[in-house]
Amino acid sequence: MFAPNFTPKNKIFARRFKKVSDFKQMSIAKICKPSLMQPSNVEAMLFLQASTSHHIYRLIFPKLKPHFLFCRHFYQDRIFSIAKSRFSSLLQTPTPILLDEVSNATMDSPSGIVGRVFNLVCQSYDEGDQSLRFLHVDISIEQAVAVVALLADREGSIAALSFFHWAIVRAQFRHSMRFYIATAGSLVARGNFEKAQEVMRCMIECFAEVGRLKEASNMVFEMQNGGLPLSIHTMNRILRIAADSGLIGLAQQVFGEMEGLVGDVEKLFKAMEARGFRMDNVTCTLIVDAFCKKGLFKKVFWIFERMYEMDVPPNLINYTALINGLCKRGSVKQAFQVLEEIVGKRMKPNVYTHTILIDGLCKIGWTERAFRLFMKLIRSNLYKPNVYTYTAMIGGYCKEGKLNRAAMLLSKMREQDLLPNTNTFTALIDGNCKQGDIDRAFELLDEMKSVDCIPTIHTYNSMVDGMFKKGRANEAHKLLQECLLQGLKLDKVTYTILINEHFRRGRIAQALELFDWMVGNGYQADIKTYTVMIAGCCRQKRMEEGEKFLSDCLKLGLKPTKQTYTSMISGYCRDGKTQSALRIFEKMIQEACMPDSVTYGALISGLCKDSRLEEARALYESMLDKGLVPCEVTGITLAYEFCKREKIEIAMLVLERLEKKHWVQAANILIRKLSSVGNVDAALLFLNKLLDVDCSVDHITYTAFLSGCYENNRYSLVSDLSERISMHIGGNHGLKGEIT
Repeated sequence: MFAPNFTPKNKIFARRFKKVSDFKQMSIAKICKPSLMQPSNVEAMLFLQASTSHHIYRLIFPKLKPHFLFCRHFYQDRIFSIAKSRFSSLLQTPTPILLDEVSNATMDSPSGIVGRVFNLVCQSYDEGDQSLRFLHVDISIEQAVAVVALLADREGSIAALSFFHWAIVRAQFRHSMRFYIATAGSLVARGNFEKAQEVMRCMIECFAEVGRLKEASNMVFEMQNGGLPLSIHTMNRILRIAADSGLIGLAQQVFGEMEGLVGDVEKLFKAMEARGFRMDNVTCTLIVDAFCKKGLFKKVFWIFERMYEMDVPPNLINYTALINGLCKRGSVKQAFQVLEEIVGKRMKPNVYTHTILIDGLCKIGWTERAFRLFMKLIRSNLYKPNVYTYTAMIGGYCKEGKLNRAAMLLSKMREQDLLPNTNTFTALIDGNCKQGDIDRAFELLDEMKSVDCIPTIHTYNSMVDGMFKKGRANEAHKLLQECLLQGLKLDKVTYTILINEHFRRGRIAQALELFDWMVGNGYQADIKTYTVMIAGCCRQKRMEEGEKFLSDCLKLGLKPTKQTYTSMISGYCRDGKTQSALRIFEKMIQEACMPDSVTYGALISGLCKDSRLEEARALYESMLDKGLVPCEVTGITLAYEFCKREKIEIAMLVLERLEKKHWVQAANILIRKLSSVGNVDAALLFLNKLLDVDCSVDHITYTAFLSGCYENNRYSLVSDLSERISMHIGGNHGLKGEIT
């Protein structure tokens, strides 16, 4: 297992990792000399990871007693290790040989041989490359691996690379995958990616000699797990050899794996053309997928134009890949424009094309339009909805809380002998958990297992999140244990849920520590995770940390959502810093992130607390002009503040623009609030207004007003109001038990 990759991007998150106990520092010092105490030192980081595992496990399962905890090896394997690759044995970094071990080793022991070869290589290297070429030593693969690791650690990358080039001209090392990976791993540990890529290119050339190019290419992709990013030069080398060898399938795989290098696909495409490699529709689909994932849709159309020029026009599958990319980016309207183009070219969209569009519509909340398209498939004689179509539609209804409709579709699906899959059950479980029906979710989980559908981490995430929200933390932790026992790995969504739960319970230090551990171990936080961190810090009035997380989020190129900005605005308003809240609000508008009624409500509340009522009122009017329905509290808070300042007419105008139902609710609550503080004159005005528009006064409001009058010795107001209410009772109006 490689140590966590401390790239400059990850250094943003290393700020709290420095707080290591004295015990850990002394233990790490035994492994590394003081001059080698760098984050890139593999052995030190592995020790730190192992020594902190028990503590991190307690962060994940804080409610469980110590005897419930798994052994160290279990949770290292299940929770904390990097995902095991197909070449796990090769990706093990060799243990560096310590200086004392080298100097004290006997000549006959394995480490003694390694030490002797190390000294010979160093001497030859000092004398020049020519001397190194004539070096003659007899060592095994294991000893060569140890030598290259020691050279990289002691003498640097160039010395290690010189020994590497000496070794690969010899038959016993030339086609040893382990030797190449060990060398590249040692260079990655030193942060020398350029030289590590040189090793990878040598591996490609050497393995191509014996017909093992595909194996070497797969290892290049696997090295990403070890912290070595893909290189355009290495990819070009694979593509050149694959084209020369007629390995079309491998060339297509290269395009499929190059999502991170889509900016250079155009160069590779031209290089393929120059070498006579003809792109077909399958390759086109791979390129379209890569471009779409990066949002480079103009380049997709460029590819389509080139295909027409090459007399290989894009087919339905190519266009469906484009529609899929547009839908995943939320550009559903553009996806339908592509659909019209398909029909215009006399292509017949199939069930997969329609399923992608239905899923895209559901994800942006247009479930009714999605259902119309779904019914079009139902009535079609050519294509019928498949399990994926039903799952997309069920997922859309579950997200909107329309569980009855989702259940109806599930029954319809079974009537047509279509078996629900893991995603179908996961969508239903998620919907029920969001509605708080955990028992029904458990029933679905049991049913899922009974039909041999294996729950995924996404299934468990929905269950755990739902149980935490219902206060069933112990059950959530036990379910997480079950998830781990099944061999599943926690993902960033799981950690986000756990971090949110720590914040909710006020365990701020644990939440921050778990976040740092998550990111430091290769789980790239997304905007949802950052929003949880920002919201948690802001709720605890730790605004500096909230600002820091927002800054980190922007540095990583993540786009804050309205929830992210609203959390910051609410935090500043709670802290009495309305000017800072306004600054965040302006930034939100500049970034074209449209605020909702919750955002406006938080800012209006803050302005009211700061006695900036005219600004608050202007913001309130702006919100109404945009067609947003204010939260009940927002209008009441603003009207109440005007009443406190005896500006009753303005308070009336604040509520006047609300719909009748919302106005009645707000008026009743405002009357109770004014009565409780003894402002019965203002309360009476709103009571009379209710009666003027022929609205009944509910019993609770009337009782609150009476209490306010009696406590303030305003008995005459009670008498006048009682007479008026009696008149309304005769006209079928009067008191009600509840608010209308």
